This record gives sequence, structure tokens and C-alpha cells, in this order.
Amino acid sequence: METRTTYKPSLKSVEQAASRLEGIASVTPLINNMQHSKKYECNIMFKREDLQEVRSYKIRGAYNKIASLTDTEIENGIVCASAGNHAQGVALSCKILKIKGTIFMPSPTPNQKIEQVKMFGENYIDVILFGDSFDDAYHAAMKQCEELSKTFIHPFNDKKVIEGQATVGLEIIDQTKTHPIHYVFVPIGGGGLSAGLSSVFKELSPQTKIIGVEPKGAPSMSTSIKNNRNTELNHIENFVDGAAVKRVGDLTFEICKETLHDVIIVDEGKICQTILELYNKEAIVAEPAGALSIAALDTYANEIKGKNVVCIISGSNNDITRTAEIKERALLYSNLKHYFIVKFPQRAGALKEFVVEILGPNDDIAHFEYTKKSNRDTGSAVVGIELKSPEDLEPLITKMKLHKFYGDYLNNKPDLFQFLI
Repeated sequence: METRTTYKPSLKSVEQAASRLEGIASVTPLINNMQHSKKYECNIMFKREDLQEVRSYKIRGAYNKIASLTDTEIENGIVCASAGNHAQGVALSCKILKIKGTIFMPSPTPNQKIEQVKMFGENYIDVILFGDSFDDAYHAAMKQCEELSKTFIHPFNDKKVIEGQATVGLEIIDQTKTHPIHYVFVPIGGGGLSAGLSSVFKELSPQTKIIGVEPKGAPSMSTSIKNNRNTELNHIENFVDGAAVKRVGDLTFEICKETLHDVIIVDEGKICQTILELYNKEAIVAEPAGALSIAALDTYANEIKGKNVVCIISGSNNDITRTAEIKERALLYSNLKHYFIVKFPQRAGALKEFVVEILGPNDDIAHFEYTKKSNRDTGSAVVGIELKSPEDLEPLITKMKLHKFYGDYLNNKPDLFQFLI
């Protein structure tokens, strides 16, 4: 595994990667987006990496690395650890190049993702489910590499992987020859895409400002840049699974700290809002990491006015079973869904009174858990209420207190919220 920190991809090496990827990775479209352009009063373009065969940009780095292996490395076989897009990129690369690969995935990986990996790799890959987390799978993969002299295909901390991802930058510049690009918003997980893309722009379009975007629950690159050293986070939230790593690559960190104009953090709830808006208004299915760049636009709304802006939609491998959670997070972030402990008097008609006297005409009960006779006078229920407007919250609480239904508000009590909901 590559750990040197003095490396920077050359334009020649990226051009070689682009040549190697011809006919393998799609030259994805760069599409003007009318709706967001109007909203932000600028020219916004989506770079649609979600339209790759494996539905993410990861095929670029994986194929470029595997196609660069020596005969001995090919004979020994390759190994990777991934629960998502990298695994699919490696699997397809193995099938195309007819190289035997082993892919370690955590045991809780959804079956849909496992089947996708098997579909792309067919009989050229073996999938091994190991452990409860990515770290468990990673350590198992590294152990096999050591024991059997196999080559580990790192998802981001590798020269050839970075050079493969950098071809996204080459394509954008080729697709925008007639007008300058002022801003590019790029999602950051381990940093392979942001390091490669920003290196290309530094060389060919140094006036372009590259803005990295991380989820609030995994700000590993921004933390490292702030500390001026690659810093491992003690804990991360895995919801944005395509961009949630505890530690970015040593190679990618050294590049990004020099080439990125800024790294901003976006709340997971905002990302969920963006996913739903993209689907409902644009018919685009984006995974959480794929929506990061668009979710970040509000932060730069003033700076990008009148500018040419590119957002990288990095992938669309979104599990449909997560839709309910995505909607929930979006509503909570928008202050449109609120959870309470409600104290119901132990008498007939109390629930009817709550619905008629307390709830507004547009309020909707979306969650209700109640056990009668928890004590003699009142019975507590956990009630989730969806509002039409955030301004409806204070009147609702006022009426609950006035009629003595109010017990507690749960949204701002994360420990209690997670236990009860």
C-alpha cells in the first residue's frame, strides 16, 4: 500500500490513465441544470458520474490501478475491502481484465450490494463476508495479502487510483473549452477524487476554485487540514457511507491541503433534503455521497452568483430500503417533524381532545407509541408530528402546555431520542 506523502500526479500520468480507460469508463455528460442555475443566479452544471456502468466514478481508479499491475502481481491475484462503490469498480475491472480478485465486505452489507458486486465480477471474483464493520473486513483483506502475496487495491491512497479518478477533471476541462469554470464542488471521502481532480485543475485551470465537501458526521479531511497533519477521527457517522472514513489517505491529504480552495461540511439532514429534491424535481437518483456537492451550494450562494459552477454527482448506488430514513432525516433537518412525550389523562376521549383541540388543521401524527395505565392519572405516549411549516411548532407546544398534555420535547435530546424512536 502506498504511504509516501511527496507524490503529486503529473498531467502526463493522468493522460495515460485516460487513454487506458478509453472504452472502459464512460465519458460522462456535463449537463446544465436550469433549476439550480435559476435558484443561485449562476450557471450550474452537473458532472454525471452516477451514469457510469457501475454507477459511480470508482471504476476509473480501480481499473487504472489493476490494469497497471505486473505479470507477477496479476498471477498472485488482487484483494480489496469495500462495502460499496469501490468493490463494484474492482469487480468489473477484474472481469474485463480477466484477473482473479477477492473482495472482503462486512457481514451486515445489504444483500443488494453483495449481488451487484457478484454481477459485475462474475466468476472472476470471490466475495468474503467478514466482521461487523469495514475495519474488520479491511484487516482480513490485509492479512490475506500478507499470507498469499496478493496486491491490495486501496480505494483512495494509491497513485494509480488517484490518477484514474483525476480523469474526471480532464473531462470537465475538455467539456468546457468555450467558457472558464469558476468553481467545482467535489465530495470527499478518502480523498482520491478530490486529490486527482484538483491536481488537474491546478495545472490546466489554476483560477478554478475547488471546494471539497464532507458530511458533518465524518469531517476527516477538514480536520486534518485544520491540524496540518493527517488526523484519524475517533468516531464517525456512517450514514453517508460513500464519504465516511475515519482517516483520509496520506497521499490524498498532502495533495488536498495544497490544492483545495476550501473544505466545507454539510449536515446529513441537508444531504437527505437534496436527495429527495433531486429525485422529485430532476428524476436523478443520487446516493448520499453523490448529493454532497449540490447540498453544499447554499453555503456558497453569494460567492457563485454569476459564475460557472460544476457539481460532481459521484454516484447513484442508493439502497431503496433507506428511503424512509432519508425522508425522516430530511424532515427533522427542515424542522417539519417533531417528537414529544405526551401525557394523556387516563380517561376516555383524551386522544380525541388532543387531535381536535391541540393539533392544527395541517398537522399530522406520523408516530404514536402508547401504553395505558403507566400511572393512575396519566399515560405517556411518544408522538411524532409532521408540520406544514416550522412556524407551527411554537403554537403547538403552547397549546400542549395549556391543556396539560406536554411532557417533553425529544428532538434536542439525542440520547433519549435514539432510545425511544
